[in-house]
Amino acid sequence: MSFIDRHLGPRDTDLESMLSTVGYDSLGDLVDAVVPSSIRIDSALNLPEALSERDAQEKLAGYASQNIVKAQMIGAGYYDAITPPVLRRNILEAPGWYTSYTPYQAEISQGRLEALLNFQNTVMELTGLEVANASLLDESTAVAEAATMMKRSNRKVKNGKFAIDSRCLPQTLSVVRGRAEALGIDFVVTDFADGLPEGDLFGIILAYPGHDGEVRDIKPLVDEAKERNALVTVNADLLALTLLKSPGEMGADIVVGNTQRFGLPLWYGGPHAAYMAVHSGQQRNMPGRLVGVSQDATGRPGYRLALQTREQHIRREKATSNICTAQALLAITAGAYAVYHGPEGLKKIAETLHENASRVAVALSGAGLKLVHESFFDTVAFDVDGKADEYVKKASDAGINIRKINDDRISISVGESHDDTVLTALVEAFGGKLPESGKYEIASDLLRTDEYMQHPVFHLYRSETSMMRYLRQLSDKDLALDRTMIPLGSCTMKLNAAAEMEPISWPEFATIHPLAPADQTKGWKSLIDELSDWLVAITGYDAISLQPNSGASGEYAGLRAIRAYHEDNGDTQRSIVLIPMSAHGTNAASAALAGLDVAGVATAEDGSIDVEDLKAKIEKYGDKIAGIMITYPSTHGVFEDKVVEVCKLVHEAGGQVYVDGANLNAQMGLAQPGQFGGDVSHLNLHKTFSIPHGGGGPGVGPVAVGAHLEKYLPGDGYLANEEGKLEGAPLPISQAMFGSAGVLPITWMYIAMSGAEGLKSASEYAILNANYIARELGEKFPVLYTGPGGLVAHECILDLRELTAQSGVTAEDVCKRLMDYGFHAPTLAFPVPGTLMVEPTESESKAELDRFITAMSTIFDEIKYVADGNISVEDSVLRNAPHTVEVVSADEWDRKYPRSEAAFPVPSLHRNKYFTPIGRIDGANGDRNFVCECPPMEAFDIEVTEAS
Repeated sequence: MSFIDRHLGPRDTDLESMLSTVGYDSLGDLVDAVVPSSIRIDSALNLPEALSERDAQEKLAGYASQNIVKAQMIGAGYYDAITPPVLRRNILEAPGWYTSYTPYQAEISQGRLEALLNFQNTVMELTGLEVANASLLDESTAVAEAATMMKRSNRKVKNGKFAIDSRCLPQTLSVVRGRAEALGIDFVVTDFADGLPEGDLFGIILAYPGHDGEVRDIKPLVDEAKERNALVTVNADLLALTLLKSPGEMGADIVVGNTQRFGLPLWYGGPHAAYMAVHSGQQRNMPGRLVGVSQDATGRPGYRLALQTREQHIRREKATSNICTAQALLAITAGAYAVYHGPEGLKKIAETLHENASRVAVALSGAGLKLVHESFFDTVAFDVDGKADEYVKKASDAGINIRKINDDRISISVGESHDDTVLTALVEAFGGKLPESGKYEIASDLLRTDEYMQHPVFHLYRSETSMMRYLRQLSDKDLALDRTMIPLGSCTMKLNAAAEMEPISWPEFATIHPLAPADQTKGWKSLIDELSDWLVAITGYDAISLQPNSGASGEYAGLRAIRAYHEDNGDTQRSIVLIPMSAHGTNAASAALAGLDVAGVATAEDGSIDVEDLKAKIEKYGDKIAGIMITYPSTHGVFEDKVVEVCKLVHEAGGQVYVDGANLNAQMGLAQPGQFGGDVSHLNLHKTFSIPHGGGGPGVGPVAVGAHLEKYLPGDGYLANEEGKLEGAPLPISQAMFGSAGVLPITWMYIAMSGAEGLKSASEYAILNANYIARELGEKFPVLYTGPGGLVAHECILDLRELTAQSGVTAEDVCKRLMDYGFHAPTLAFPVPGTLMVEPTESESKAELDRFITAMSTIFDEIKYVADGNISVEDSVLRNAPHTVEVVSADEWDRKYPRSEAAFPVPSLHRNKYFTPIGRIDGANGDRNFVCECPPMEAFDIEVTEAS
C-alpha cells in the first residue's frame, strides 16, 4: 500500500456507505458541491510523484549525508547538549507525548501538565523568581516579550525608553528592534560600561553572561535601575545559573532565556523552549501559558492551565502578545532533563563545562592568543589581530566549528559532549597543549550559595528504570492521538506518521548548528529549498519564508510585510486592518503587534463575511485600509462563495488580502489562496502538514507571499550589526533564520510521500469525514452553519444552545462527559459560545467516526433525560463527569445514577476504557488561589523514596 492509503482513515469499502449517508454518488460530486467553482484549480499541483515511505526516507537520507557533522563550539545562543536516550525514546519519539494537544481540557492532560510544571519549577528555582510560564517560542522573542511587558507594567515611568545590553545576541537585538519599532517604543542599545544611559527609562535588559562569554557583576546596574524606577530584565543562561548568583537574588523583575542546552538537539536552530520568570503578582501581565494547581470536584489536587483570560483570542486587538503556540514538547523534555539529573547533576555538568573552558583558555593563552575576559562560564573569547578567518579554518580542519565574532575576535563555547579528545584537537590546531586543569575561576561574590530544586521530584528518578516508569506514568494519565480521535475544530489533529517522525532524530539533521558554514549545511539547504518550492506550488504564491515558528508568528510576519509594502509606496496612512468578527483572535493580536489598527467586519447569518458591512467599512476608512485578514474556509467551517468578491473589493480599495492558512487542510489540490485573491498567507505546518502539536508546540507557521511582497520577508538576525540593524533585508521575527528547522523533515516527508494526488485526497477525505459526522449528528445537534446543500467544509459546529436552554446541560458538560467515553473534547465555545466545533480530519476511520457518533448520540439521550425532568442537571451523570476509577470503585455510592452508567455508558468501553486521573477541575478556584509551585508529592498518592 502507498503512504496515502495508510494515511487516510476510511477504507474503500467504507466509501459507498459514507457517501450514501451524505447523499452523493461519488467523492468528486461531494467536493464539487462543497468547494465553489470560482476558486477551484483546473490542474494538478506541480509536485513530484509520490514516493513510498522507504524511498522518501532514502532520498531524505541523501540530503542528510550532505550535512557535515562537526564538534559544534560556535555558541551564540546554541550549545552542544546531550539528549539522554531515555528522554529521546520516551518523549521526543513517543506518540503519547508528541501527538497530544494543548492541555485546555485539564482532566485528560494531567501528565503533560505535571511535566510542564516541572519545567516551570526548574526555571523558578534557577532564576530565583516566584512564577514561570510553560515556555515561549525562542530566546530572542522572549526578550522582546519582556521589553513590551516592562512597558505596560511600569506605572512609575509612563513614557521613556528601555535600554538593552549590547552584549545580547545579535539575533536578539534585531528581533527586539523589529518589535519595538513596530510598536513605536523608544529604546537604546548600550554596553552599560558607564552605567545606565541618560533619560527616563521604563526598563533595562541585561545579558548574563554576555554573548562573548563574559560574566560580570550586574548587581550595581540592577540597583541603579531601581533607584531610577526602571524595571530590570535579565537575559540569562539557565545552566549557568546552577553556579551563578540568581537574578532574582540580585533584584531582577523578569528573567528570560533558552532551555536548549537542557537536553535538546541543535536542530539547525530550533525548536527550543524559551522561558520567562517573574515575581508573584506579575503573572497576569506575563505572556504565554501558565500551569498552576487547583482541585477537582472531590477536593483532590489537580493541575490546569491558569489565568486563561490572558489567551489572545479573548483580548483580540487589545492583546499585549500574540502568543498562541508555545514549545510544550521541548519544555517537557527540558523539564525531564532537570528531573533526571537533579540539582547536583546539573551543577556537575555546569562545573565541567566551566573547567573545560578554563583549560581551553589556559592552553590558547599559552599559544599566544589574547584572552578577552578572565571571568566566564563556558565561552571564552580571544583577540586574534585580524586572523579570525584563519583560526576558524584551523579549527574546522580539526573537525570543530568555532565562532567568528568579527575579523579580530573569535569565541569558543564548550559543550556537554566535548571531551578531552575534542578539546585536545582544538588547542593543538592552534599550537597549544591542553592542561590537566584550568586556572580561571568565577569570583566568589558572583557564585550562588542558596539551595535550589529541593522538591522530591528532582531527587527521585536517577536510574533509567525509574525515569522510564515515571514518564510512562505521566503519559498514561493523558489522552493523545495514539489512543483516540481528537476532534478539535480548527486544530487539525491528523496522523503524524512514524516514517515522517523518524528523520528528526538523525544526527546529520539534529546536530547541525544554525550558524555552521554553508559548505557543511548543503543538505539542510536542499531540504529547505525543495520544501519551500513545494509549499509555494501548493498555495499558489511566489515566495515563502520558513522563519516563523508559530502560526501567530506567521501572521505577524505577513502583516509586517503588508505594512512595509504600503510605507514603501508612500501610503503611510494605511494603518487599518479589516478583520471579520469570527476570525481567530490571534489575527487581531498580530495586527496590534505589527503596529496596525483593527476594524471589525460583521458576520452574516450564514456565517460568511457580511459583504454589505465590508463595503460600508471600505467606504468609511477609504485610503486608510491596509488590508483584510480572512480565514478560508471560514472559521465557521464553510467555503464562502463570495471570497473572490471580498478580495476584489479590498484590492480596489488599495488594500492587501491576508488569507489565514489555518484551514488549508480543506484546500490542498482543490484551491490556492495565492490564486483566488490572496497576497499573503501563513500556513500551519503543525496542522495541515503533519508536524505534531506536542502538547502545545512546536508549531511552524511559514509565511507565503506574492512576488510584490517577497522583499519584505524576514531576514537573518545573526547578521545584524551592534545596533541590531540589518543591511539590505527586513528585520527578523524569530531568532533563527529558518525558525524551527528541526521539524521541517516531517513536512518534507508528508508531501514527498503524498504527492499531488495524495494531498488532494487528504482534503477530499477531510471534507467527507466532516460531512459524515454533520449528517449523522445533525438531527440531534443542529449544525450551526452550512453551505449550499447543507454541506460543510472540513469541520462543523454543533449547536447545543437549545438543548442547554431545555436542560441546563452546557457544552462544557458534554466535553467532560466525552472523557468518560474515552474522547478528547471538540473545540469548546469557539467561534460561537455554547457550541462545539468538530474536525475529524482525513486520518480517522469510519469505525472511529462511528464510535464518536455513538458517544454523542448517547450523550444526547442523557441530555434529554435531564430535559424531561427525570433528574436535575446538578445530579446528572453529565454535570458530575468525568468519573475517576476512584469514584466508581468507592465502597459507597450515593449518586442518582448507577455506577455502570458513569463508567461504561456504551458496551465497547468494557473492552477499552480510559479513566481520567482526576474529576472535574475547579479552574476558578485555581485562579483565585493561584499556585504555581508543585504541591507535596504525597498529595498525588506518589510514594516518596530516597534517590540514589
